[in-house]
Amino acid sequence: MTDITTRAVPHTTPRSTYDLAELDRETRMGGAGTETTAREIRRIDLSDFEARKAEITEELWAAATDIGFFQLVNHGIEQALVDEAFTNAEGFFALPEAQKARHGLKRGLNSGWESMTQVRPSVRTPDQKESYQVTRPHMEGLWPDDVLPEFRLRALDFETRCREVAMRVLSCFADKLGFDSDFFARAHDPRSEHYQSTLRMLHYFALPEDAEPDPNVWRAGAHTDFDCLTLLFQRDGQGGLQVCPGKEAEAQEWTPVAPSADVITCNIGDMLMRWSDDRLPSNFHRVKSPGPGEDRGARYSIAFFAQADRDVVVEGPDGRYPPITAEQYIQQRIAANFAR
Repeated sequence: MTDITTRAVPHTTPRSTYDLAELDRETRMGGAGTETTAREIRRIDLSDFEARKAEITEELWAAATDIGFFQLVNHGIEQALVDEAFTNAEGFFALPEAQKARHGLKRGLNSGWESMTQVRPSVRTPDQKESYQVTRPHMEGLWPDDVLPEFRLRALDFETRCREVAMRVLSCFADKLGFDSDFFARAHDPRSEHYQSTLRMLHYFALPEDAEPDPNVWRAGAHTDFDCLTLLFQRDGQGGLQVCPGKEAEAQEWTPVAPSADVITCNIGDMLMRWSDDRLPSNFHRVKSPGPGEDRGARYSIAFFAQADRDVVVEGPDGRYPPITAEQYIQQRIAANFAR
């Protein structure tokens, strides 16, 4: 059995934004590119998971190694709970800005509220959104208990359910990589003070009907995620998500990901790509702003980012990259993606 390593690795001062290969790639992804519907975003059925795990593992691996994106159906999170999570998020975002600012983002800890502070290296303009991050060990003073008394419990319950689904998927990848099935579950321990997986509620701002769209402004500029695995919940009719996998990145050929309330859209993140010695690709995605004739209303989504505990060392089975703690890795990525 391969155990989770928490040994010390040499500390290095975070380097320039563009030293990491992932970020170097990202700086070249700011153009509009073209759109195609030729790519299939595969749907993976998780029903009867334990009995069908071998079959599910092969389906997940095929989808992940092909495009890095896939969608989960029959994933085990009841639709009523998903709907409640969106109602919870919308309730927070409807608060006056001064109220939300009392629960402002804790820099480097990925916790709390921010608005238009995320600047992607690809476009170098702020994403047109606000978000609220839940990272369990760092939430002191960030809960709006005085105005939304049920918000905390609902958010934590939903985060727990998201983690359960993410760990099922990651257990399949662990099997294929030669780790034991619980390898990634131990690396994402919600009881640990080093836990840094994050539930993120997102509100993309409505575009006024008389506003002229700016081609240089995106709801979320092109990027890869810097976690192991992302679970994304979307609302019917609130589109805009696009993916640009593999060779398409050179030509910037983007595939729309249709929103559907009853599926979870997943993608591989940079941390798992490194951990898998690049066998699992972390691919570019973005959220485009509404174009002519498209719905200009607000867009809401909820993401769960499974990223290993801070003290866990990320080191692939073949040792392709030098070991780095998850804390060092995440801090480099956060520093590159938020305006100071």
